[in-house]
Amino acid sequence: MTLLKEDMLGKLLKDKGQTLAVAESCTGGMIGHLITNVPGSSAYFSGGVIAYANEVKVEVLGVSPATLETFGAVSKETVLEMAKGIRSLLNADFGISVSGIAGPDGGTKEKPVGTVWIGLGTPNYDLAKDFLFSGDRESIKQQAAMSAMEIVIRFLSEEK
Repeated sequence: MTLLKEDMLGKLLKDKGQTLAVAESCTGGMIGHLITNVPGSSAYFSGGVIAYANEVKVEVLGVSPATLETFGAVSKETVLEMAKGIRSLLNADFGISVSGIAGPDGGTKEKPVGTVWIGLGTPNYDLAKDFLFSGDRESIKQQAAMSAMEIVIRFLSEEK
């Protein structure tokens, strides 16, 4: 029997006695939903913020307005600040953040529909990765949520 990503993530966090918080934009709470589908997730899931509007990214997560103006909401810089902000806000060991363009509108030549940045904030390491997903809005959101959990799983699996 293969474990779902959210089960693998939960097992790793629980085994290490660590907590995770999420800052979601384009996924609209999907990551938190998947994580909390696992019984006992309250042992390792601190919670999350759906920071869809830039004002929420700034006022709740502490993203710099200058970062948003210079790089945009869908950027490495923004997701790194979101991940740091959610870790601090919810006092979690790890913060995962997602910002992207799920479509069908909103894309540009530089950032087409399907562009998603995922950030991971940890006590000693920060990571941001960009993706270009295809499909409809729901599919892009699902791919982003799964990829976000995979990034944390990979980090926790490699961590000593």
